[in-house]
Amino acid sequence: MAKENFEKNLVSGNVVKQLIMFSIPMLISNIVQSIYSVADMMIVGQYSGPSGISAVNIGSQATFLLTNMVFGLSVGATVLIGQYIGSGEKEKLKKTVATLFTTLVYLGVILSVIMVFLEVPLLKLIQTPAESFKETEQYYFVTILGLIFIFIYNALSAVMRGMGNSTVPLVFVTIACGVNIVLDFLLVGAFGLGALGAAIATVISQAVSAILCIVYLKRIDFCFDFKFRSFGIDKESLKMILKIGVPSSVQNVLTTVSFMFLTALVNTVGMEASAAVGVVGKFNGFAILPALAMSNSVSAMSAQNLGAGEYKRAKKTMYVGMAIAMVISVMIFIVVRLFPEQIIKMFDDDPTMIKYGLEYISTFSLDYLIVPIMFCLTGLFIGAGHTTYSFITGVTSSILVRIPASYIFGIALDWGLMGMGLGAPLASLVATAIALVLYFSGAWKKMKIVKS
Repeated sequence: MAKENFEKNLVSGNVVKQLIMFSIPMLISNIVQSIYSVADMMIVGQYSGPSGISAVNIGSQATFLLTNMVFGLSVGATVLIGQYIGSGEKEKLKKTVATLFTTLVYLGVILSVIMVFLEVPLLKLIQTPAESFKETEQYYFVTILGLIFIFIYNALSAVMRGMGNSTVPLVFVTIACGVNIVLDFLLVGAFGLGALGAAIATVISQAVSAILCIVYLKRIDFCFDFKFRSFGIDKESLKMILKIGVPSSVQNVLTTVSFMFLTALVNTVGMEASAAVGVVGKFNGFAILPALAMSNSVSAMSAQNLGAGEYKRAKKTMYVGMAIAMVISVMIFIVVRLFPEQIIKMFDDDPTMIKYGLEYISTFSLDYLIVPIMFCLTGLFIGAGHTTYSFITGVTSSILVRIPASYIFGIALDWGLMGMGLGAPLASLVATAIALVLYFSGAWKKMKIVKS
């Protein structure tokens, strides 16, 4: 398969058709990736009960924090690659790819070592329940050791999205997900390893997805051959990746920290409450995927179009993505309101956990009506290279709204998990209001990378 066929030009043709065709593989890929952790939690829940669910929920928080940080940096590369393809600057494209891969490999190794030493202090900091502490330690330690594979896969996915190809990663992540589920049943069910078995299954399957991507790219005429001599950091490319990626990375980290704060609040209530929030969190990972896939698609398509000077086409892409995401999210919201208990019971049927879960999801699910607007506006900003805008909205909503609101409604006013769940939709509402002001100001049209 030649590189010309691997790259997809997104600056011409029907916007609606292109956006749908680009976003569907990305949506399915995101769903399949989410199945990793959901499968862990569901299978562990069936064999180990609330303590296992709590361990997977808390143990995955650190990995999620670092994954979001790397994803933010990868956003910088996606935007650069998309705009360079739109403007035809192939040499800069090659340097950007090499710089991204090299930087994330270094980061993966360094952060893995640091996080291993921070394991016990971090788990104590977020008030990990004593009943699930040992299992949480095991899950945390193993998934941190596999962090490098998550970083590699994120880098490969960022490159592919920037080149307009969302189909190839889907194939490999689907294979890896199958491996994960089979290993979950084997290690958790047959061998009785609980959360530890789920962690081992997750790391192996993530390694499979990363290795398959590398093998595939080596077999085509890709601009990076993965040989040792090809790794290196171009200072200008790194500067641009960091300039665009750091604001997005910091935003992602702070958003995750705000949810870790919520986890710490919930952990003070008890193990069943911790498990309930973990269950709703995993379902939420699925519920927001359509809006997230549209946001990423808008970002990739608008980057190429803005690189080619097609501003009207970039705006149309954002509006179409927002409309599609809203329709799907409203349907998900209706399902949640009609069948909340059935959704929670898919993970475990502990009555106390179900009670807490129903309280939490009753208010948290309001977020599904807001995120389509916020995500697609953010996708347009990122495509233009204005990750600082998404940083402003993200930090304001996460730190200044979500954390205080969760504490005030959940603890101070004693509304319990129902009050804590209000933090998410309130944060998204504020973020959307800020994003709309930035959009209608027109400042996002000033390109941050390619000047057409």
